This record gives sequence, structure tokens and C-alpha cells, in this order.
Amino acid sequence: MVRLRGSRILSLLCFGLVTIVLTWPTTSVAAQKRDRPPAKPSAAAQVAQRYAEALASGDRTSFGQLDFACQYKMVASGAAPAKAFPPPTDPVYAACWDQLALAHQTAVDLREQGMDTMWPGKNGLVFFREPLEKYSASFFVMDVLGQSPPGGGLKLEVVESKPIPAASFRLREDGPVLGAPATLVKLRVTYKDPLSSPVAYAPGSYKYTNTVKRPRAALKDVTVQWVVLSGLKKAGFAGDVAVANLPVSEREGARVPFVTETSRYVDGSATWFGPADAPGTLIAAVARAALFPDLRDRVAMFNRVLIVDPGQQDALTALAQDLYQTLLRAAAVAHHFPLTDPALAARFDEFYWDTYSQTTRMDISLSMEIGGLAQPTPADYLYRIIPAMEMLAKVRPGDLENRLRLGVVYRWNNDQLAAINTHEALVKALPAERYAPRSRALIELAWSRIAKVSWNRIFDDPNITQAYQNAQEAYKFTDRPLDKFAAAYTMAYSLAFMPQRDNQAMLDLLTEAKRWYLELDGASDASWHYLLGNDTLKGVLEADPLFKPLLASEMQKDK
Repeated sequence: MVRLRGSRILSLLCFGLVTIVLTWPTTSVAAQKRDRPPAKPSAAAQVAQRYAEALASGDRTSFGQLDFACQYKMVASGAAPAKAFPPPTDPVYAACWDQLALAHQTAVDLREQGMDTMWPGKNGLVFFREPLEKYSASFFVMDVLGQSPPGGGLKLEVVESKPIPAASFRLREDGPVLGAPATLVKLRVTYKDPLSSPVAYAPGSYKYTNTVKRPRAALKDVTVQWVVLSGLKKAGFAGDVAVANLPVSEREGARVPFVTETSRYVDGSATWFGPADAPGTLIAAVARAALFPDLRDRVAMFNRVLIVDPGQQDALTALAQDLYQTLLRAAAVAHHFPLTDPALAARFDEFYWDTYSQTTRMDISLSMEIGGLAQPTPADYLYRIIPAMEMLAKVRPGDLENRLRLGVVYRWNNDQLAAINTHEALVKALPAERYAPRSRALIELAWSRIAKVSWNRIFDDPNITQAYQNAQEAYKFTDRPLDKFAAAYTMAYSLAFMPQRDNQAMLDLLTEAKRWYLELDGASDASWHYLLGNDTLKGVLEADPLFKPLLASEMQKDK
């Protein structure tokens, strides 16, 4: 028994030894792979990375000493000793930098963009309007992007490095052709902040016409390639290596230097910031924007957030409310009646755009860009608010106020069927017992129907009769003085387009509307008289003696 137990123990020990011997080399190799430090970048890759870092940080001296075009300028002009660079204070570095910065300006937003403005705004936004393949590598690491602030900073990572055919160049037109070994280095550029990274047109977007706004997107990272030349001291350069970024010049079709590759964006390498990349940053950005005193700064931040996450509800809500209130303030500036009650002021301003959009329309249809103006117009606010409200209606359909206002701005934009359909759907969604919101929706539906008939001048359109009925229903179901006034005024206004107008009924309704209007805080006879003076009502009231007592009494009170 003892002998058998001992032999079993000996067998187990032998098996364990064999197992250790067989598995030890594999385990050791795996451990070595885990512990092995990453391969050191090649000398050319280190030069490319230093060059890109100099560009991103605005280091003019390091840039000039690593840039082929700048070194070429030093050698060709004889400004640099053969074995040493000029001191950092030499103006040659600033001259080289300014030349590059001038090229970069083509991608920096320098114009006033109105409501299409994008954070960080004028002079700070890098916007690639052309396909990315058309830009040199330096555009993706320019100092506007790399410095933090104003940019969000960037990270550089070597992807690969490989030799390519040698470069050739002449220092002078009649000089000998010189050669230099060349290496192609690819760097991955990662942008740290979705709020300040470069912007380009979204993948797949196509420019059909000048009036179609193409969607934009924020770059998350790209791969760029650099051509690094070496052995330059033999040609009289102060440094032995340099990056050929922008060509020095082109003479008779010859590029200086001539290389088989160029420093540029690597095709198809871009990725884009999306909703899942930085949701906390986007929420904080919307809260931050609310503190900006200038409307365009707020809109710029909202626009930036929305190219990263088009359905970001906080940004959509804030943008829609901001621009709607701006439109109402523009109406207040136009009619010059300061109404102290906010609810009455909003209703009065909405009536201003309701009647104005059916007639003159200039302020609400001529944008800053089309008119060649220096400041945004109400049309700019209108054109920007519509897509924001449309998206908000998709992601937050329960926001009835937004859906109501969406139909209103459709109406002001003369999108007749869209306005009617939006308000019809809202009325159907509101049960009869919700008196206040349903009454308001009915009044807006009436105005959307009126706008269609008013603009098209088809007076047998059944929409005008339906408009009267919608306003009449609203009048019956509301007990709020503001809605009573609005419903009576809407009914009277709709009668102006009836094929067989009842002027007595119109007078009675205007009298009723006035009674409710003057019960409201801040209402006055002067502001009521203004409501009778729009292009539609004025023509009807002045044409029939029946209305003379009404107009005479109003004019007398104005005096």
C-alpha cells in the first residue's frame, strides 16, 4: 500500500514537471510581448511629429527650421550660414509663418455668417468647404486648432513610416538638379473637443444649388501624411531634415520640390463626432450658452452642439425659444407699441407677422446673404428656426407649444399646407376638455387657413369658411379674455375674404373684439386702432361708410 502511494506521488510530480517544461516557453514569450515597449518611431516620423506640434502650438522658430519651403528660402537668399540657422529673432521665421498662415486663412471662417454661425465663431472656426482631399496636411494641425484656448487641443500619433522615391529640386533656375531621400510619414490627428474641432460638410452631402444648405459635421480625427526630406546639408541647407508641406513655387509646371507624394489628408480617413462621444460636454455647452449676452454667440453654440447631436433636445428647445422671441421682438420694433403684459405683447406681435406675411413680406423673406446686408434679418431667424422646430417635434412630440409655433412659422414662411396640416394635427390631438390649449390651436389653424386664401386670392376656397368656423369654435370654448379677443378678431378678419362679405357681422365682431381687448392689462385705444390699420382691414373699413363711426371714434381717441 505504501509503495503504491509513493509511486502515484512520483507520477504526479513527473507530470507536473513535464507540464511546466512544455508551457514555460509559451508563457514567457507572451509575457515578453506584453512587457515589450512600443517600437520607437523612426527619425523621419519624429521629425514629422515635431513639425506638426510646432504648427499646432504656434512655434514659429521650430516650424521655420523644419519646413522645407522656409529652409529653401534661407538658402536661396543666402540669409542663413551653411552650418547654422538664423537666431530665433530673425524676421525670416515670421515671414515664413505669415505665408503659411495666409494659406490657412482660406479654411478659417472670416465672414459674418448670421444664424448659420458656428462656435467658436468668426476668426476661430476652421471650416473645410472643399473636399478634405484638397487640403494640405498642415491645415489639420494649424494653431487655431492646436492651442487651447482658443482651440480644444489635439493629439498626434505616428501610424506608419516608409521610404518613397527621392525628391528633386533646383536652388536656382539654371542650377543643377539636387536630390534628397524622402520618407512618407502618416500621423493620426485626434481632436480633443467636439466644440472647437474643424467642421466640414457631412459625408454624403451634395451641393445641389446655392439655396440648399448642406449639413455640416465636426471632425473627430483624421490621418494626414507628411513628406520628410533628409540629407539636405549636402545641398547647403542649415538643417539636414525638413518637411515638404506646401510647395515653394511652381515654374513652368515644375513643383519645388518634385516628389511622388505630397503632404495631405489621407483619403477616407476622417471620423466624426457623434451623440455618444461627449453627451456631458454637449449638455454643459447648452447651459453655458444660456449665459451669453449676445444672440449670435448663443446660436453659434447651439449650432455647434446640433452638428454633433442633431437631436439634442436641450439645444433644440433653447434655440427655438430664443429665435421665436427674437422674431417677436423684431415685430415690436416695427410696430412701436410697448405692451407691458407679456401674453398680450406676444399675441400682438404674432398678429403683426400674421398680417405682414400675407402682404409685403420683405422683412421676413429677404435674408442677410441675399440682401447683401451686414446684420441678420427676421428672415434669417425664420429660416433657422424652422428646421430646429421640425427636429424638436420629432424628438419631443409631446411639446405642444413647439408644435403650435412650428405651424405659426410655417405660416409666416408661406408654407401654406404645412401650416394647415400642422395645426389640424394639433387640434385633433387635443381633447375637447382641454379648453385653453385647444382654443389657441383652433385660432392658429384659422389663421393658417386665412393665410392660404389671402395669398392665393382664391376666394371660393373652402378654407376661408373653415377658418371662420375654427375661430368661432375657439370663441365658444374659451373664457380667457385674451383668447376671446383673438378669436373675435380672427373671425372679423376672415370675413374680409368671404365671397359675399357681411360687413355688419364684421363690425359686430370687431366691436366685440375691442371690448375684450381693452380688458387686458396694457391694452390701449391706440394699439387697438393699429390692429385695424393693416393692409387687409384698412381697405375694407375705409370702403364702407358703415365703419365710419368706428374709425372716427378711434381716430378721435388717438388725438
